[in-house]
Amino acid sequence: MLRYMSWLCLRDGSMKGSQMCIVTGPRIELAIELIKRMKSLFLTINIATFDTKETVIDLNGCHIEAYPSHHLDAMRSLTSPKFILLDEADFFPPGQQQDARDVSERYIAKSNPWIVMVSTPNVPDGLFEKIEREPENTCLYKRLFLDYTYGIDKIYTREELTLAQKSPSFEREYNLKYLGKVGNVFHTLDIEATEQQAQEMIAWSESTMIGRSMGIDVAWGDTSKFAIVTTQYRNRKVEVFYAESFEKPQMNEIINHIMQLKQRHHITKIYVRQILR
Repeated sequence: MLRYMSWLCLRDGSMKGSQMCIVTGPRIELAIELIKRMKSLFLTINIATFDTKETVIDLNGCHIEAYPSHHLDAMRSLTSPKFILLDEADFFPPGQQQDARDVSERYIAKSNPWIVMVSTPNVPDGLFEKIEREPENTCLYKRLFLDYTYGIDKIYTREELTLAQKSPSFEREYNLKYLGKVGNVFHTLDIEATEQQAQEMIAWSESTMIGRSMGIDVAWGDTSKFAIVTTQYRNRKVEVFYAESFEKPQMNEIINHIMQLKQRHHITKIYVRQILR
């Protein structure tokens, strides 16, 4: 991406007098390193002027500056940004993710810049998964999913990938899986044992028609979520086999959902958390 940004600056004079922004994580060292890499492209030719500031480079009249994600105030006062790169944005701290997006998108109506977000996936419900869930007709971004298969025999050899696949983090680092949605949080043997136990629970409960209970929290507060948990008692243990939360559900829909769970799982008792006012 740094090479492409440099090419945009040098292909003609259309970028003169404008700015490009690179937003990194909260460490200033990351911003310095990216600009250092861009400067290294021009060490042997005299077409760039290097400011003494480590986070700045000027190419053919275009001012390029890198900003750490925790200090974006200076990025709010630009006159004509034409290209904004958010590098590894899914790893920005949660509060800084939204701020970086807001600061970038505020220029859409002013200078209509290219806004490019590039990242390995981090945790669920972060910046990138939220953008993935946005409807196609309202999303501002063209979403590209480039897993390791695009790099086979190009940037990776098959031998390198075979070795990399032995790492627990392979699915996230190479295959676009969010942390917690792949087997790098729980051990594979634990997952397999849990799956086996779940199958045994289903078979046992269906054969004995054991009574089960359901707990419901109706979430009276503005910030609370409606929650449902169903359990059964077996082998002196309380086993949870369903748990889900809902963000302000429609009453008719949630009641229908509860009745379906009651019938499907043979619920005999339902407990509703009530708050007295």
